[in-house]
Amino acid sequence: MSSDTVIETAPPRTRARMETPGRRIWRATYQQFEFKLGLFLLVVLVGAALIYPHMTKLSPTRMHIMQRFWPPVFLPGGHWSHLLGTDQLGRDLFLRSLIGLQNALMISVSAVIIMFVVGAIVGLLAGFYGGIIDTVLMRITDAQLAVPVIILAITILTVHRPSPESVTLVLALSGWPGYARVVRSVTLAERQREYVRGAKILGASPIRIMLQMIAPNVLPPIAFVAVLDIARMMIFEAILGFIGIGVQPPTPTFGNIIADGRQYLINAWWISTMPGAFLFTTLLGINLVGSSIERARNKVLEGRI
Repeated sequence: MSSDTVIETAPPRTRARMETPGRRIWRATYQQFEFKLGLFLLVVLVGAALIYPHMTKLSPTRMHIMQRFWPPVFLPGGHWSHLLGTDQLGRDLFLRSLIGLQNALMISVSAVIIMFVVGAIVGLLAGFYGGIIDTVLMRITDAQLAVPVIILAITILTVHRPSPESVTLVLALSGWPGYARVVRSVTLAERQREYVRGAKILGASPIRIMLQMIAPNVLPPIAFVAVLDIARMMIFEAILGFIGIGVQPPTPTFGNIIADGRQYLINAWWISTMPGAFLFTTLLGINLVGSSIERARNKVLEGRI
């Protein structure tokens, strides 16, 4: 064989295995139609929620009694100035739904970040150190899990006036124990691995072992769950607003807008239906993205990609 013989390139499947797991997961995720559809829905909705309120001259709280109960533009009597109609006080439902989406995303994403960070710290400490630290932290976690979300919400939000900050705190308190238990169980297995024992022998500090060695193997799978938890927190936030212990009017939220329109379902059904459609579409987009990432990760872990 001559020295200038051309070496054949690796087949696509071999090249795929030479990529990092993160790149393979991203490539497999992006190839799915569900991911593209979900991402498109989220980009459109979040983009509209961020841009439209600054472009319009309408106010989400200002009342126009002469424009009350205007139907959406696609129904007889609708006006292009109010695309989704108006509510019982003449306020624009399209703008109020977008502001509600802003508030729902801000509260839900903030709550999930707090849940993720607190749960990861507690789980890492409990799983790595074990002993009395594990016992104390897990008993605190069990006590928190024993309190239903609605009881916790009523207790906190009736003492302190409901605000975006207090609602975020309630949602975070209700969700971090789940992350702590999962991270602890994985950490218990990881600390018995050879690379952890070797690091201890070489004199690595516990903080360095937890942050640089165990955490990168423990946290990525939990991060995929956190994406889906954003949708769950949005549902809880809407429920709290609907029963009257969420963010209070005049601040628009999905829950209080839907609650305002429930007594007009016969004659002005769009007051409750339009914010509900926004919430449904947002949840659909988040679940499509999250489930696509999870399917891609499972394929990579099973060696099918």
